[in-house]
Amino acid sequence: MARQGGASVIAIFRATIRNRTLLRLELAFAAFNGAEWAVWVCLLVYAYSVGGATAAGVMALVQLIPCIFLAPYIGALADRRRPGRVLLVGYLVQAIAMTAVAVAITLDAPAWAIFALAPAINLGITVPRPAQSALLPSIVRRPLELTAANVVSSWAENGSVLVAPAIAGVLLGVGGPQLAIAFLAALAFVAAILVIPVPGPPPLGEADAAVSLTAQVGAGIRAVRREPSVRVLVLLLGAQYILVGALDVLYVVLSISVLGLGESGAGYLNAAFGAGGLVGAALTAGLVARRRLAPALGAGVVTAALALGALGLFPTVIGAFALLALAGVGRTMLDVTGRILLQRAAPPDVLADVFSLLESLMNVGLAFGSIIVPVLVGLSGARAALIGTGVVFLLVVVATWRKLRAVDAAADVPHVEIRLLQSIPIFGRLPAPQLEGLARALEPVEYAAGQTVMCEGEEGDFYCAIAEGEVEVTHAGRPVARLTRGEGFGEIALIEEVPRTATVTATRPTEVYCLQKAPFILALTGHATAKSTASSVIAKRRDELQAAEDGAEGAVGVEGGTL
Repeated sequence: MARQGGASVIAIFRATIRNRTLLRLELAFAAFNGAEWAVWVCLLVYAYSVGGATAAGVMALVQLIPCIFLAPYIGALADRRRPGRVLLVGYLVQAIAMTAVAVAITLDAPAWAIFALAPAINLGITVPRPAQSALLPSIVRRPLELTAANVVSSWAENGSVLVAPAIAGVLLGVGGPQLAIAFLAALAFVAAILVIPVPGPPPLGEADAAVSLTAQVGAGIRAVRREPSVRVLVLLLGAQYILVGALDVLYVVLSISVLGLGESGAGYLNAAFGAGGLVGAALTAGLVARRRLAPALGAGVVTAALALGALGLFPTVIGAFALLALAGVGRTMLDVTGRILLQRAAPPDVLADVFSLLESLMNVGLAFGSIIVPVLVGLSGARAALIGTGVVFLLVVVATWRKLRAVDAAADVPHVEIRLLQSIPIFGRLPAPQLEGLARALEPVEYAAGQTVMCEGEEGDFYCAIAEGEVEVTHAGRPVARLTRGEGFGEIALIEEVPRTATVTATRPTEVYCLQKAPFILALTGHATAKSTASSVIAKRRDELQAAEDGAEGAVGVEGGTL
């Protein structure tokens, strides 16, 4: 049984990697994450060199405070614009801001100028995760692939956290922060180039241009407050960044003041955390087909907290690399399982809003972690800071554990099916609640190449939306059309209550989602725009059928010598 589960995971990963759009997205995400994590180390190394641990904490705060307040507004754009375009802008802002900081350090600009430019970097960093979370359901083909895509994203993130900080560590030793930040700016530009061909779907539901960003952010906040499961997950995922923010400062303190590794050592310690993250991502791959994720999430929290505590008790060079890697394992298990649960539980129409609020809370966690480390270092040293951070992190999760288990039992929103329906014109203008209701009514069916899906003349009692593959539509034996993912068929028989007007055959292995007649008719008759769109689609289908009939009559005329 375990082998079958493993094979299923491998098959899902292969299908995900074969999706070229998803591959571009993940490569860009890897470049972005490498730049994100490593630039923090570079900026904190710069700040530490001009003012010690206190200046490093201040550098963290000046980057985070603007984003705490602006992140919900920035992230809300992914629900008002195509998320791929929002993603592109985020990568470009990040790249341009890092270039400006690298130039300023090279020109020996005053420290206050570097501190003033740094927040722009984090503003760019705030954009991609909400936009990518809104974009993924429209790119993957099946619900399980959404989970697999999250695991692939974790691999991309942790692989970049391993490689980029290590390279940054080398560049810090060779040319200082300016050289390392210039390299990271180039990574961000690469990410921007990769996502140019991925605009993403239009906003879900009927966007109202008159609705202000503030009103939309308010809707996201209300959604979080209204849904206890979403509220718990957002708070928990935000709290994990207490650990991340503390470690961002502790890398520098440990490397320079405790372990004697110098400035470049901070990058290497960060890379060890990333290496552990890769192992954690490998472990989470086995969770793709699992319904319950809370146990794995809890195990990740305990692992990370105990690793930090042990490092505080035994701060040796070898121990630091091993225990930080173990902390990376635990943190990644928490992050991946938590994000999967949040994607399952969040209302589809405010998904990006919810993730932008999470981005804001992540910045709060980073800020809190960055504050407590200088305080604890000043009071009792770096060892106490490590132990204290682990205890705070553990207490947050213990306090939410009972609610988290309830979330795990209930969270299941069909985001992939919703995005598929949204891509079909008949359903594209339906409000999000109706789309979700239809998505829950869909039934997946697979057809082999050459297998008949519908027969001309038979009674019609269901509609089909193509998730993957291709079908051929024929009328009176004559080809009418070929349909692929994001297209549907079967609406004429349901709406006009007539026998099937065409035969539909799979031309290659095809997966469709079937929707029974009752929910299909109820959704369309209850929404004027959808009903009008359906009429236009049926008119187009009738024209195609008529063209096939005319072609058949013309062929008979030629053979009979009448033309």
